[in-house]
Amino acid sequence: MASEKSLVAVTCTAPVNIAVIKYWGKRDEDLVLPINSSLSVTLHQDQLKTTTTAAISKDFTEDRIWLNGREEDVGQPRLQACLREIRRLARKRSSAGEEDPLPLSLSYKVHIASVNNFPTAAGLASSAAGYACLAYALARVYGVESDLSEVARRGSGSACRSLYGGFVEWQMGERADGKDSIARQVAPESHWPELRVLILVVSAEKKPMGSTAGMQTSVETSPLLRFRAESVVPARMAEMTRCVQERDFQGFGQLTMKDSNQFHATCLDTFPPISYLSDTSRRIVHLVHRFNAHHGQTKVAYTFDAGPNAVVFTLDDTVPEFVAAVRHCFPPESNGDKFLKGLPIRPAPLSDELRAALDVDPTPGGVKYIIATQVGPGPQTLDDQHAHLLGPDGLPKPAA
Repeated sequence: MASEKSLVAVTCTAPVNIAVIKYWGKRDEDLVLPINSSLSVTLHQDQLKTTTTAAISKDFTEDRIWLNGREEDVGQPRLQACLREIRRLARKRSSAGEEDPLPLSLSYKVHIASVNNFPTAAGLASSAAGYACLAYALARVYGVESDLSEVARRGSGSACRSLYGGFVEWQMGERADGKDSIARQVAPESHWPELRVLILVVSAEKKPMGSTAGMQTSVETSPLLRFRAESVVPARMAEMTRCVQERDFQGFGQLTMKDSNQFHATCLDTFPPISYLSDTSRRIVHLVHRFNAHHGQTKVAYTFDAGPNAVVFTLDDTVPEFVAAVRHCFPPESNGDKFLKGLPIRPAPLSDELRAALDVDPTPGGVKYIIATQVGPGPQTLDDQHAHLLGPDGLPKPAA
């Protein structure tokens, strides 16, 4: 912890997670309690992460927050809910008399600076990483050691899943107060080392309707969503947990695709209907099914969140051939060298048989770029002073 005596600052990083059994719909908007449980894969922070510095000082006159260098409104309700919750936990801890009490710093205002190393609001789960990181950093700064599911969840439901690495389930819980609606790790990041994740970025634009408004409308108008939550998801959670534990890629891949498709079906069943997928998204779906049919087994699997970008799961030995297939169907527009980001991928030729099986008219530039990544760990604290995004004065450091 840095201490300019008057200033206490902590810097943390947190990962993006991708749900393979989707969360869509709240039973309590205020407490952010879901209508069904969900299961996700935590992505590696070498490729995608949020970094957040939280600092408290007796000299600060108000809470302030900067996202990607721009000051934002600290009064937004989700952010306030997080701050209230973490301060409540800190008070609870100091009144319990554990270690040295912290009554002073509890009244201090906080400055928060946060940056993503990927486009915000482009359907890359930036709010999940952001709020998990915020909860984790605030907990460190206020000396809170309890479960942070509730703090993160109040910011963004799926954020509670980014508090752990590996494979994570968010249990919907039964209680009205939400105390049992928590995230827990199903398997650690080391559990399935061959698993790879390819993010096919179709568009880095902001989406037409955010998740919060979208899922509220779905809950109000979609009978299919209710059926999904009550009659489909419970068995799928059990089955997905088994597939992960047994490293059954066939089962994992098929269920991941089916659950993504059903989530998007509930969006179409919403009134008026919501469509998050683009023509390119649908072409990727088609490509994946053709690729698998050619091999006679499920070798790659797609999932889409509330946006057009595809997240593709596969095993490391399939990556080169599938990337070649994507290049064939979506020839890069001139940025050939910048088309592949993240983990290195050895080039592989496309066989004539596979090319014939794909049977596509190429769509140049349909996929902007691919981020290759893998399963990764949960939030980390950075001990390096230079990592702080806020200077000794509590204001963002000028961009290097």
